[in-house]
Amino acid sequence: MPTKAVTDQSFESDVIKSELPTVVDFWAEWCGPCKQIGPILEEISNEMKDKVTIAKHNIDNEPNTPTKYGIRGIPTMLLFKGGELKATKVGATTKSNIIDWIKENI
Repeated sequence: MPTKAVTDQSFESDVIKSELPTVVDFWAEWCGPCKQIGPILEEISNEMKDKVTIAKHNIDNEPNTPTKYGIRGIPTMLLFKGGELKATKVGATTKSNIIDWIKENI
């Protein structure tokens, strides 16, 4: 399953009310490290599609949600489960680190 684009308007329904735990990747076109982890998140989205939803939120196009959650640097990933923020991961890292972080928090 490809990653899902999330907007300020869809955040509540796509993330907060999601039945599956959801990782939201806050990113921007101009962010090199964001582009590095993009393909990794696509792979994880396919491999873990029954366990977690991977969503991407463009901070330039949709600035309200990042502000609400205090996003200061990108890439930042927030993991939501049952409507609550469970974990935060800042910066680009390896696929195995991201998978371990997801598994620890779902």
